[in-house]
Amino acid sequence: MERANESSLMSFILLGFSDNPRLESALFVLVLFFYILTLVGNFAIIIISYVDPLLHTPMYFFLSNLSLLDLCFTTSLAPQTLVNLRGPEKTITYGGCVVQLYISLALGSTECILLAVMALDRYIAVCKPLHYVAIMNPQLCQQLASLSWLSGLSNSLIHATFTLQLPLCGNHRLNHFICEVPALLKLACVDTTVNELVLFVVSILFLLIPPALILISYGFISQAVLRIKSAEARHKAFSTCSSHLTVVIIFYGTIIYMYLQPGNSYAQDQGKFISLFYTMVTPTLNPIIYTLRNKDMKVALKTLLSKKLCSL
Repeated sequence: MERANESSLMSFILLGFSDNPRLESALFVLVLFFYILTLVGNFAIIIISYVDPLLHTPMYFFLSNLSLLDLCFTTSLAPQTLVNLRGPEKTITYGGCVVQLYISLALGSTECILLAVMALDRYIAVCKPLHYVAIMNPQLCQQLASLSWLSGLSNSLIHATFTLQLPLCGNHRLNHFICEVPALLKLACVDTTVNELVLFVVSILFLLIPPALILISYGFISQAVLRIKSAEARHKAFSTCSSHLTVVIIFYGTIIYMYLQPGNSYAQDQGKFISLFYTMVTPTLNPIIYTLRNKDMKVALKTLLSKKLCSL
């Protein structure tokens, strides 16, 4: 108990990229740039989906949830990262680390489930178009979105709490730029085999099962699209689904690399760059992919901008 109390009062030193000051300066500019893009892009999707009646559909309802997730996820990490990259102080309080861990883990887990829900929506839209409105009714959409958020919150409460119970014995030099479970496990002064096993099981539940279901659903979607006689309708279906599939590959690919590789093959510096990509870059790519490859979203954006310009 004494050890746990000792570790609960301390601050963490986030080593991050401190061994390369020039790299830190470049990363500060990049993180700031991508953070601003994330804010602008995801806010734009939320606003457009809300104000345009034509976008009041299940697909854009889930897309708005994804944008809100990305906004909150990046905001939970980017400000602290920018402070540590810019200034000489590389510390974060224990409380700040706990809050960051709980929030980022909850939001990241929620996105894993939400992307699978979005694939289900596309499957029903393409494979069962005549029943789509009846099946994907507002009540079911709300329930699926709530399930995604609650599953992420539950995972965070259980997994983060289990990790934070480990005694650190005064070791407070975190070789990362954020408070993340794999990095925190390396600080523990006790055997972490059970924690690593729990991490592996949770990773399977959130990082293997959802993408497997997504790939299965897109297998059925591909078969259904190929049966469509209209070339224009086929192109629209492929364009919409390929946007979602691109986001899925980028998101799951980077996180699976981080959480499911063998512990002895973990390259610390490489892991930090991968974390930087999925925490700062991926939330920026989502709105770009969906707006540039989605005709309805582009039309709605142009209409909104033209109205604003005419009112000036």
